[in-house]
Amino acid sequence: HIRKILCRDRADKDSKIALLGQSFGGFCITTYLSLFPESVSKAFITGGVPPLVDGPDAVYQATYGRMLSRNKQYYERFPRDVARVRSIMKHLNEVDVALPDGGRLSPRRFQQLGISFGFTGGFDSVHQLVFHAANDLESLGKLSTHTLTAIAGSQSFDSNPLYCIMHEPIYCQNGTPSLWSAHRVREAQFAAEFEHSWDRIAASGEDSGPPVRFTGETVYPWMLDDYAELRKLKDVAQGLAEYTGWGQLYDVDVLAKNKVPVAGVSYYNDMFVDFYLSEKTAQAVQGFRQWVTNEYHHNGLRDDSRVMTYLVSLLRGDITDL
Repeated sequence: HIRKILCRDRADKDSKIALLGQSFGGFCITTYLSLFPESVSKAFITGGVPPLVDGPDAVYQATYGRMLSRNKQYYERFPRDVARVRSIMKHLNEVDVALPDGGRLSPRRFQQLGISFGFTGGFDSVHQLVFHAANDLESLGKLSTHTLTAIAGSQSFDSNPLYCIMHEPIYCQNGTPSLWSAHRVREAQFAAEFEHSWDRIAASGEDSGPPVRFTGETVYPWMLDDYAELRKLKDVAQGLAEYTGWGQLYDVDVLAKNKVPVAGVSYYNDMFVDFYLSEKTAQAVQGFRQWVTNEYHHNGLRDDSRVMTYLVSLLRGDITDL
């Protein structure tokens, strides 16, 4: 419908549209190539070649592993943050901390700062929050309003509630419910690695011990209590998590016969869209021209105009030595 409106004054031969999709936009393009390929003239995908799965479990099994690697790199860069984060987690386990916007800074919500690890400059931004929070506790015995406001401002779920409640359903097709996939996978396979309870963290030594790890682009049912703006959507979010009426997102038979020129970049260290799952999809789409690079994180398109320039050259056939 949108394409028809955009192209209503064009001749039939010019009524196709060219598509550019970043992250979830790449998922949408792949669906478009599955269901309406005759409407697309060409397509570019950046950091968003989707996994051809029916549900998100396989996605989180892969991305939790990637998150462990990013945590290791973070603490190698800021080793003194090991003690700082442990002190913050101890405080958050012992004190119910209210945020200025009415939300709650629980230990698990604090761990969600790790979503920034997936972007250029993310380590530095998290380190600044950790440094100021730990300094508050040392000098004031509590977290200052300034620090709490900065932490809340770095988390976008209150201002973008659909990011939370629709994040897992975007992977669901053919009747498969998400059932809070990231939560289930974490509890079943990664609970110890992403521990949030101070009693269990302190078992390794209260003043020293292994680092407390941050989580990444994952959503959980407890967020509907901790984030002020998500509370009103609690029933909706639960309904979406249990919904089994999802239709088909991708047609592998159509993709295997694809005739639309398409080029995409997959970031090898992408924390949000697993490279190996993306590679399988790229191989399943006929004619897909895939560029693999470790130069960028998930926000490569926004970080460097070279990304788009390279993809255009790749699709045009100027680059042939991949």
